[in-house]
Amino acid sequence: MALYTISDLHLPLGIDKPMDIFGSKWTNYVERLGENWQKKIGRDDVVVIPGDFSWATYLEQSERDFEFLNSLNGRKILLKGNHDYWWTTLSKLRAFVSERGFLSVDFMHNNFFEYDGVALCGTRGWIYPAWDNFGSDDRKIYDREVARLELSLRAAEKYGEIYVFTHYPPMSSAREENEFTDMMRKYPVTKCFYGHLHAPSHKNAVEGVLNGIEYKLVSGDYIAFDPIKIRD
Repeated sequence: MALYTISDLHLPLGIDKPMDIFGSKWTNYVERLGENWQKKIGRDDVVVIPGDFSWATYLEQSERDFEFLNSLNGRKILLKGNHDYWWTTLSKLRAFVSERGFLSVDFMHNNFFEYDGVALCGTRGWIYPAWDNFGSDDRKIYDREVARLELSLRAAEKYGEIYVFTHYPPMSSAREENEFTDMMRKYPVTKCFYGHLHAPSHKNAVEGVLNGIEYKLVSGDYIAFDPIKIRD
């Protein structure tokens, strides 16, 4: 049994949304993802997907994407990304996958999961306050996402170690502290994995250890659509 993660799959199986227009890294990415996944991930492994799973606008349009994901090995835990417009309430999401037999899929939303004594927490996140165009509406969304993260962390605080997954980067490349990083430091968070950054934006990735927390970008095109192992 092992724990893996990969973000930003941007599956287009339910709608016509080719991604190779964004560069050669996206050529045949669905096929490459499937091959890489099945080579390394076993039936008892767990894979966390921090957002932008499907290009679908409505939940019904995402069915083929979920069918593909369910056909892959392991248990999958999904978070919401900024392009996951199909996302709805947790109860509706769980009913959708249950009714269609996609039983290897679950969702992280104001909750947490446990893996071999480690708590898995997370939320979507939002653009960081240091961004030049960060406005009052952004502040409302950002504060709400910080509160969602705290709900997840508080539910898991009995665990001695916590991994956090977010869709948006928790900070800019300048590595400034903010409410998200402060919240993680209030709890025993040791690792933070995130996505959202693509192509030229990869240069803005924050990776390595900062104030006791290890950060890692796991966008699909950044890691060659090859899920990375983060714990045995």
